[in-house]
Amino acid sequence: MGSTPGHEGDGNAAQADRRDLLHRVACLGAACLAGPLTLAHGQGQGPLVAHAYGRTQLVDKQGRPFKGAQLAVGEPHIFHYPYETTPVFLMALPRAATAVPLSDGQKHRYESLPGIGPQQRIVAYSAICAHKLMYPTPQISFINIRKGQADEPAHVVHCCGDNSRYDPTQGGRVISGPAPQPLAMIALEWNAASDELHAVGTLGGEMFQAFFEKYEARLQLERGANARNRSAQTSVVQAASAFSRQLQSCKA
Repeated sequence: MGSTPGHEGDGNAAQADRRDLLHRVACLGAACLAGPLTLAHGQGQGPLVAHAYGRTQLVDKQGRPFKGAQLAVGEPHIFHYPYETTPVFLMALPRAATAVPLSDGQKHRYESLPGIGPQQRIVAYSAICAHKLMYPTPQISFINIRKGQADEPAHVVHCCGDNSRYDPTQGGRVISGPAPQPLAMIALEWNAASDELHAVGTLGGEMFQAFFEKYEARLQLERGANARNRSAQTSVVQAASAFSRQLQSCKA
């Protein structure tokens, strides 16, 4: 999608693409997204900052549409997207999540997505820690949503493995710890009439390739050839407390 220097038409097209991206991203919070995210380059930075994947509906264990109203404030839920083995935190915040300027580990700048739902309080983030790549498994989870401390927001994403803490109200930015970048956001689509949710893409620095490389042997043992399959048309949502048998406690 790069342009050739000196070609005015290419520059105009790039500007149009960026305007379309910004419009679609802004629409996510207002449920006006009609199709997949438009890919665009990050303000001349080069790499893509918005990634379109398949449109996946969130459902419960019985296959029924999962509704935003089912989320209790501060209670973490898990589904998998954009791959069948990459977990995501889904939660409702006590207040609206705002769009803020951020940058990934490569210093590529982007603006986070606001929350969705009636009061823009529903957010989703990749549950893969940006430092040691710890993630929730059915056996144990060292990363989870926990109560904030001192001047932190009411709830934070906290990884016990390295003590990295992330702010879910501001695009998953790093509050403290060695994590080199915010958590990747999962772009959600909310239907105001039905209260149904769909995952449609990601925003920010993805860790999926590093995740597959680090845990290749484990994932192959658990899922075989399907370890890197993209998410299907639906993805099951369940409470984090039900997904992992043990939620590891973190030291303050």
